[in-house]
Amino acid sequence: QVQLVESGGGLVQAGGSLRLSCAGSGRTFSSIAMGWFRQAPGKEREFVAAISWSGSSTYYADSVKGRFIISRDNAKNTVFLQMNSLNPEDTAIYYCAANRVGGVTASRYEYWGQGTQLTVSS
Repeated sequence: QVQLVESGGGLVQAGGSLRLSCAGSGRTFSSIAMGWFRQAPGKEREFVAAISWSGSSTYYADSVKGRFIISRDNAKNTVFLQMNSLNPEDTAIYYCAANRVGGVTASRYEYWGQGTQLTVSS
């Protein structure tokens, strides 16, 4: 069992940066893949980024590639999402999620955090 808690959301101006954190609990954290997803009002939840259990492999949605960086610190059971060059289209609730194999499909993730709101003003 893995529990996930996101933090770091807030209000930021367009062009700004913010870092989200996802703290995990459970003995298996360092052996599972992690992902970030987001959901904007009236839209479906979409993939943002994912990272393998070791951190050696990362994956990004085209919409955030080159602007967002996913990383993890297994010693601290934490995954990060560094978000740069933010624009209003990035406004959404951001969720971290965990599963054994990673991937871009939300339905394949077993564990989810409660989400953290990011609002980017123009």
